[in-house]
Amino acid sequence: MTLCLLVLSGKAFAGWYQVKNYEGSIGPNPVHLSLQRYDSFGSGITVEGSYLYDAKQTPIALYGKAEGAKLSLCEITDDKEVDRVLVVGSKAPVDTTRCPFSLEISERGARGTWTKGLEKLPVVLKEVAGLDDTAEGEIKGIVEIPFWAHTAIDRFAGIFAKTDAGICMTKLQVVSKKEKKAVQSIRFDDPDCNAGMLMTPIYMNVQLQDEETISVNFRGGNGGYTVEYGFSPKTGMYHRLVH
Repeated sequence: MTLCLLVLSGKAFAGWYQVKNYEGSIGPNPVHLSLQRYDSFGSGITVEGSYLYDAKQTPIALYGKAEGAKLSLCEITDDKEVDRVLVVGSKAPVDTTRCPFSLEISERGARGTWTKGLEKLPVVLKEVAGLDDTAEGEIKGIVEIPFWAHTAIDRFAGIFAKTDAGICMTKLQVVSKKEKKAVQSIRFDDPDCNAGMLMTPIYMNVQLQDEETISVNFRGGNGGYTVEYGFSPKTGMYHRLVH
């Protein structure tokens, strides 16, 4: 799990992401949590994220507001709402007063509550890794980004590391929801270290085209580019598509 903070800047190849990874629990349920904080967003959203229950392995999109160390976060489980709220965005101010998550971030982790209806559960998280490419570029621990994209049977997680060319996604893990483990690792022939670093919410650097095709975002050029991978029933794996 990962807590992600994105600082928007005018740099072409650096200064986009600060990431902290957290793991912990919501009540008795183990979870991975990832958040990305913005300096500003048109609708008033300053935090976007992704989290999953370890038992289910299905990523749930998050959005909300940060006031210092305090975070209020709402959940989205519908793809159309993800597009409306997080991709297109709203000009009207976003109300987070009824959001399930109320958290307070500290240097070691985060604590708070998750509330839905009459159910109220404690949230306890600890920091386990981090990434910062806004200055010299630093990596602490194993940084894994849980992308919003997922199929009925798999989810996708990027492993970000520091190379001679900078920080980027060095491999993409295909994680079986049923087996709860990576069943394929896609490594990138990417000497310029551009994979997963397009200036977009970090959770959108892998996107679902259909149930058998995903696209991976790369920075570079004027607007970046994508590479598609298709699932082969014959091999049971994703392979790069050549158009």
